[in-house]
Amino acid sequence: MSAGNQASGGGMPGYLKSLFPMDWELVRHAGAEPVPYHLKKWWFCLGGTPLYLLVVQVLTGIALTFYYVPSPQEAYASVAAITNDLRFGWYIRSLHKWSGNLMIVAVFLHLLRVYFTGAYRHPRQLNWCIGLALLGTTLTFGFTGYSLIYEQLSFWGATVATNLAEAVPLVGGQLAYFLRGGPVVGENTLTRFFILHIGMLPTVMFALLGLHILLIRMHGVTELQFEGEKVSKEERFFRFWPEHATTELLIGVLLMYLLTILALVFPAGLGEPADPTQTPPHIKPEWYFYFSFRLLKLTSLHLSVALTMVGGAVVFCWPFIEEWLQRKYRVPESFSVVLGVVGFLGFLILTVWESIAP
Repeated sequence: MSAGNQASGGGMPGYLKSLFPMDWELVRHAGAEPVPYHLKKWWFCLGGTPLYLLVVQVLTGIALTFYYVPSPQEAYASVAAITNDLRFGWYIRSLHKWSGNLMIVAVFLHLLRVYFTGAYRHPRQLNWCIGLALLGTTLTFGFTGYSLIYEQLSFWGATVATNLAEAVPLVGGQLAYFLRGGPVVGENTLTRFFILHIGMLPTVMFALLGLHILLIRMHGVTELQFEGEKVSKEERFFRFWPEHATTELLIGVLLMYLLTILALVFPAGLGEPADPTQTPPHIKPEWYFYFSFRLLKLTSLHLSVALTMVGGAVVFCWPFIEEWLQRKYRVPESFSVVLGVVGFLGFLILTVWESIAP
């Protein structure tokens, strides 16, 4: 009996399995994984929302890359051509813009949910750190993507951002030189941001995302129980497939509908082309950096950078800091809730303040 006959001995299913020898029982087991009851509510299951928006970002980003020219001489003109001349170019660009904005909101809300439900505590401290790294990567995506338009505000926003990077202790000079591609923002800066946006950041994002999902699979999803809520033993869990997957698919359809409405009502526009010789009277970054920009106005360059770094380090390491405080000083868990509310209100006040300031 030949090897080919042996492979096809089990009929067509056996032949297909020999072509792609995957452990289908393992796949079936993963699809049958029980999902906690509370994840039926969308606001407790925000992790899938930024993942869907990331897919939209990747697909629209690839489409835009075919027509975008990453050079100071051609960048603005190529974006203008995409927006005004290319068929449905304005729609693809608007989808890319709004999916990026909503992705930042979704990741931020997901982290808030994890924090205020205590889902970052042992043994999930490392996944909290990875989630913060994903938020930082998402914000950097937004910054580099906005800078690629090469209009006045994006050019001078990049100038302010690299000045902030230069104020970082110890490595600020090297970091700013790397981002600028020289001593000042110039022709090399746009190329650096383009490479970061389409090459380095996606690699980091998918690596962190893979590790994030792996740890979720290893630890399982935190099961939340609420006072006064009665759930029968049969309803305590539901299947990942098809119940949870179908819900996520419906959320994806609704997100696509929302993105289309935003693209139609608030399409991505264009400001004046970048002019390195003329500083615009009012420089403002994108809304997700308003808090940092207001802090810069209230303090100074070096102090605002120091405060941002200290605050970010505390948030990043908070699961371990809280554990140490509880062990050494018997600090109650409610302390973390109060601290989180104060921190969020501070962030919100600075953001709204900057948004309404002239």
